[in-house]
Amino acid sequence: MLKLYGFAASNYFNMVKLALLEKGVPFETVPFHGCQNPDILAVSPRGKVPVLETEQGFLSETDAILDYIEETQGGIALLPENPFARAGVRALAKEIELYIELPARTCYVEVVFGCRPTPEAIRLKAGRDLLKGFATLARHGKFAPYVAGEHFTLADLYFLYSVEHAREVGQSVLGKDLLDGMPEAQALLDRLAQNPNVQKVAADKEAEWPAFLARVRG
Repeated sequence: MLKLYGFAASNYFNMVKLALLEKGVPFETVPFHGCQNPDILAVSPRGKVPVLETEQGFLSETDAILDYIEETQGGIALLPENPFARAGVRALAKEIELYIELPARTCYVEVVFGCRPTPEAIRLKAGRDLLKGFATLARHGKFAPYVAGEHFTLADLYFLYSVEHAREVGQSVLGKDLLDGMPEAQALLDRLAQNPNVQKVAADKEAEWPAFLARVRG
């Protein structure tokens, strides 16, 4: 059986977890916090989560894990069969990660975790990058009703678990909701919130969040 290493407060862990749940793949979760401890590095070369344990060994990096799951497991398809359409979904997912999730992450310590202030230069850059990132999403995303079109795909995993905190950063840095003017995107978030598997992942995150914050602030 596959084993998913990580913790419920991690958005990348939750992307993989939701993929497994949506596909109906049996798996076990293993509590695992990234760091530079040699025992952790033996499982995850960069000391990050998530990690997927397979019969062949360990896999790290979320996009590689998701590709492996898609290629080896049954259940609903999270990528189209057509090569061009598959590449389009991957492009959307990568744009969300590079231009929304990662810029927002530079301000997480202050905005999301409530710890030390973010240097002003970093806040300003995050704001500029997020404006461009959400503009890119508005141009490229189809939201018909899902990010890439009619079907739930890998792009929706990145969208769901990147936009929430990015909006918090946008409110803090820019004083605005970055989904303003994107009603279809908000409608998709509302739609996904009704998904039982999304609700399960959210409940697990909520239960773990206080302990996670205590760990970060400590």
